[in-house]
Amino acid sequence: MERKIAKAFEDSINIKGKFVKENVSLIAGVSKLIADAFNDGKKILLFGNGGSACDASHIAGEFVNRFKMDRPGLPALSLNTDIAIITSIANDYSYNDIFARQIKTLGNEGDIAVAISTSGSSKNILKAVDAAKRKKIKTIAFTGLKGADFAARCDYAFIVPSEDTPRIQETHITLGHIICQMVEEILFEAPRKR
Repeated sequence: MERKIAKAFEDSINIKGKFVKENVSLIAGVSKLIADAFNDGKKILLFGNGGSACDASHIAGEFVNRFKMDRPGLPALSLNTDIAIITSIANDYSYNDIFARQIKTLGNEGDIAVAISTSGSSKNILKAVDAAKRKKIKTIAFTGLKGADFAARCDYAFIVPSEDTPRIQETHITLGHIICQMVEEILFEAPRKR
């Protein structure tokens, strides 16, 4: 058992190491994109299913409340948290519409949509990305190796080099935390004297 535990940690570390080498510039660029959106009075809309829903809610909470700095809240919404909205849309329309309908209602041009899907094949996620594109909302994908088609539909894509859902999700939440940290530093850290 101990060997399996050690291997799980080693796999997670190795995947994250490979991911950051391949994506460090993109992480910096997306962090700046999000900071600029907040500076322009825009908001972030995050969504996912299952564990990815939890990641969307977690990241939204870090923006709205605080991450590492005591600072003003930043406008971020997790579209998977209001059970009344989700169930009414699923009941009256379709489960595939639960995020797209919210994007159409709450999203505005210049906002940013963060779509989180380890597989990249969830119809409700794909439909929401399409709705965001029609509203001129920038789209960011968090996915895994099987999500290449989903990633191609988005303006920016983070593809974790794995097909193992737990390892993908571990990388996604680390990515979310690092983006939150970078955004805070861009917006609120005093310029350093040279």
